[in-house]
Amino acid sequence: MRSWLVSLLAVVIAVLITANRQGDTTADQAGRGTITGHVRLLGKLPGNPIIRMGKDPMCARMNAGKRVIQETVVAAADGSLANAFIELQGPFAQAPGPTGSVTIEQRGCVYSPRVVGVRVGQPLQVKNSDELMHNAHSLSTRCNGFHVSGPKAGMVQQFRLEDEETMLRVKCDVHSWMIAFVGVVSHPYFAVSSTAGTFEIAGVPAGTHTIQAWHERYGMLTQRVRVQASTTNTVDFAYTGTEPPPAP
Repeated sequence: MRSWLVSLLAVVIAVLITANRQGDTTADQAGRGTITGHVRLLGKLPGNPIIRMGKDPMCARMNAGKRVIQETVVAAADGSLANAFIELQGPFAQAPGPTGSVTIEQRGCVYSPRVVGVRVGQPLQVKNSDELMHNAHSLSTRCNGFHVSGPKAGMVQQFRLEDEETMLRVKCDVHSWMIAFVGVVSHPYFAVSSTAGTFEIAGVPAGTHTIQAWHERYGMLTQRVRVQASTTNTVDFAYTGTEPPPAP
């Protein structure tokens, strides 16, 4: 009889704990909203320089017949601007922890994707997919430095970035045109604008926040956005094209 009562009590406690957790989750989600937006370049679209792959014959062979450009400004005819890094200014209490890893790839003697975001402590992987020597060299103003070689295809180097940094520049010393940018953030409320210039940040705590856009050519823009619970809130960024480039 006593063992039966103990078992019943354990079941009741488990049900109550589960219900309480579900209630907390529901309440937590009810206090969050989504930010969507668009990044646009209002000025004249600049031309991007052609990458002279002939400096490395192997890179030239891999890209034979292609016109490879340095994608500093990737924009559509209507000015929709890709590769802008969008982040909310924190800190945020009880932000969900990072999951998985983020990968940038050395393929065809360029980095892809060009702009990514990672959480502090989240693994960043650099994968060499070319059958030749590359290296990964971060130019950090914080404590996110690394400098390693990947001499053959299939090699993956992994790093855990320790400090917030907007933006961490990653290059290849073997091929000077290879470049990528990594936004290192302590919370999950960030995004990179798509080729359509759009972005979305979900699960944002309700309230008024400062939101920032960074672009490698046009620098930073900031706005205030009010996020209402269980709604989609819109904020757009527009560069004039006359902004000075961000400091190195």
